[in-house]
Amino acid sequence: MLAPYASHPDQSRGRLYPEEESTFRSCYQRDRDRIIHASAFRRLKHKTQVFIEHEGDYFRTRLTHSIEVAQVARTISGALKLNPELTEAVALAHDLGHPPFGHTGEDALSALMQPYGGFDHNAQAIRIVTSLERTYAEWDGLNLTWDCLEGLAKHNGPVTGDVPYALAGYNARHDLELHTHASAEAQVAALSDDIAYNNHDLHDGLRAELFSTDELSELPILQTCFAEVDAQYPGLNYYRRRHEALRRFFGILVEDVINVTRANLANLDPAHVGDVRGAGSMLARFSNGIWADLKVIREFLFHRMYRAPEVVETRRMVTEIVRDLFPLFMQQPDLLPKQWRKDVEEVEGDETALARIVCDYISGMTDRFAIVEHARLTGTEPEPGLRASGPGHLRYVDRMKTADPASVQRCKVP
Repeated sequence: MLAPYASHPDQSRGRLYPEEESTFRSCYQRDRDRIIHASAFRRLKHKTQVFIEHEGDYFRTRLTHSIEVAQVARTISGALKLNPELTEAVALAHDLGHPPFGHTGEDALSALMQPYGGFDHNAQAIRIVTSLERTYAEWDGLNLTWDCLEGLAKHNGPVTGDVPYALAGYNARHDLELHTHASAEAQVAALSDDIAYNNHDLHDGLRAELFSTDELSELPILQTCFAEVDAQYPGLNYYRRRHEALRRFFGILVEDVINVTRANLANLDPAHVGDVRGAGSMLARFSNGIWADLKVIREFLFHRMYRAPEVVETRRMVTEIVRDLFPLFMQQPDLLPKQWRKDVEEVEGDETALARIVCDYISGMTDRFAIVEHARLTGTEPEPGLRASGPGHLRYVDRMKTADPASVQRCKVP
């Protein structure tokens, strides 16, 4: 029951390495399953989403975030009669390229890699699924469909200007048509990322006591949500009250995207997925009113959570870990694990190629492994702020790359 503009498995653009089709699963189901079984996906369990992964059992990690994004994406995809398996595959894989310590780790790696082509976590996800996962007999990577790879490459819309090396290398072999918009499924997966983190960051910020329920109830959208809960459940205890309000907030964002995207698709009346790619703008988006309200909420989160005073010092500590490890491996590549040394031998004398191997290794680390490995290799103890502590003890928060509140605006502006 897919719409004409959905991504139909029998019309897929195929894989770089042709394969026989599965008897029981569509090509997009196989993409999703390969992503779930990838080692890079499992490592997301111990990578920062907002709080460093050892801070408590209740905070989101990069893995639980990805699962929540996939759930939202499937819901929206089903309502719009899009292909749910492709949408889910893109959603599950969208953060595979994140290094340890979230965007702070990305900033550090980006600066260190500047002489060697830079670093971008979206492009690194492509590198992981096309090269660094090495378990199949006939190829490196997961050999995902073109349609899935396109969705990862264009997570933030068409890729213009300088293309990150991690993406450019693969694109030269398998043209992902970076100048166009992605399929509707990929657009929904990208917007579901926004919905998921706006919702769960409010949950986690409350649990960490970075702001109060009363402060939250004064924000746009949420003010209405709390009023509805109070009217329906007078005297509800504070924990259930805030959960019910955030449930409504979550639902408002999802329904808004469904309604706006459905209207955009109806206006365009695309007959094929190619019409979506050539539409010239994002079709999956928030309404103007919801987008304006979300900017207020994001600015609140930015100042009260992502850049809380106690966070700045810990950002410095994790940045120093990455800055120490990179030159150490560059100067002594024999410190890399055995399975990485063959790659080093093949690029002997090529500093740029060596830097990319070191970058691949560091970016694949989990938070805990980076902390422990840094201590081992430098002969130091982890700084007190990075040692594992009891559940709920705030040590580290991360979200945006810069200290500029304007950076919370993303490409999916109405």
